[in-house]
Amino acid sequence: MCVQNSAGNVGHPSIMPRRGLPGMRSKLAGNTPLTVAFLGGSITEGAGASDASAASWRARTGAYLQRLYAGHPVRCINAGVGGTTSIFGAHRLQEHVLREGPVDLLFIEFSVNDGEDRGESIRGMEGIVRQCRRLSPETELVFVYMAADKNLTGYKPFNIAVHEEVAEYYGIPSIDCAAMVYTMIRTGELDWKRFAPDGYHPLDDGHALYAAFVQEYVQQEIACGGSQAEGKGAAGAATGAKGKEATEMPGTSMEKEASEVRAAGESQDNAATRAAVLPVPPLDPRSYEYARMLDYSTAEYSAAFRVQELQPGEPLMNWRFATAHACTEDPQAEFTFTVTGQGAGLVLLYGPDSGILEYSLNGGPYTEINLFDDWCPGAYRPVLALFPVQTERGVLQIAVRNTGRRDSRSTGNGLRVLGLLCN
Repeated sequence: MCVQNSAGNVGHPSIMPRRGLPGMRSKLAGNTPLTVAFLGGSITEGAGASDASAASWRARTGAYLQRLYAGHPVRCINAGVGGTTSIFGAHRLQEHVLREGPVDLLFIEFSVNDGEDRGESIRGMEGIVRQCRRLSPETELVFVYMAADKNLTGYKPFNIAVHEEVAEYYGIPSIDCAAMVYTMIRTGELDWKRFAPDGYHPLDDGHALYAAFVQEYVQQEIACGGSQAEGKGAAGAATGAKGKEATEMPGTSMEKEASEVRAAGESQDNAATRAAVLPVPPLDPRSYEYARMLDYSTAEYSAAFRVQELQPGEPLMNWRFATAHACTEDPQAEFTFTVTGQGAGLVLLYGPDSGILEYSLNGGPYTEINLFDDWCPGAYRPVLALFPVQTERGVLQIAVRNTGRRDSRSTGNGLRVLGLLCN
């Protein structure tokens, strides 16, 4: 049965349909292949589930969509990386989600891992949205908020409220699983310590409950014809005030981009579509809209560096992808790279023997970075080193060098470069 509450929301007040999923509804009648991606942290990756490929909320949601779109080949992309924020998500979007072509539906989950810096959370989530709207304009987006100790302090705790600012502005549907869990805890229907013993990662029953919340929305929106809330938000249908204003403002950067796209050979209709889905101005002009993760080989390394991969038996966490990287222990080693944008950074494979590095931006003084933390002694994992964001886009020349110094907990002064970042 398909029902709505008095606010126009499906089933539960913590599900906000906003502009809905009109593209996914229209595809239900056809038989073209579909691609669904899940971008998030460890819960999206499947942590806590006995079998991430079958019992996680992501896998269960993919299986449900395959049943719903019977006759369609449905490909699901697992772009979850444990312990990572929306900032890294924005940098990973092209490599881990869009690399093999457009995506039909993208679930985004970072409310547990994003920190207490409102600006960075806005810039990360908005960066994912705007980048996806530019590069894959037909992709339908859904924000999903999972429960954790810090997200069970009320119905709209800080991290979720910040993400909702972005969702509301862009008219993106959101599913607040944390609020539903919070309600069930208060009514005695759910024991949180049995649901997620570590305070974060749900066991199989928890993943099943999350999947049920997501399916409730998908069932209403796709199978039952959608909500009455379409057009809400700045990037909603043209009937929404903000959306109408955004598509009619003359002389905007959207028109400029549409012109550039047409000049590059894209059709006028497609260029207009790309322009129409990006409201002007962005919530934060420093958002990670142009964020990318580049291969480590893009840099110029001194002779002390070598290319290697982690060997079997070497501890690794929060990374399912290739581990090829540029590595050195030489205290005199250095490398340089150049990008164009507002910001740059590194993805380091940081672990038990990692040392302290320093960087210089555009010939400025060197700044020291020590990223060693309590997780490092146990395993290698991707850790971001982000350099200061500039007010304007431009050429950024970065020099990085080893210092030969180490944290007191480290066993060495290694420098392992897994990737380069630019925005």
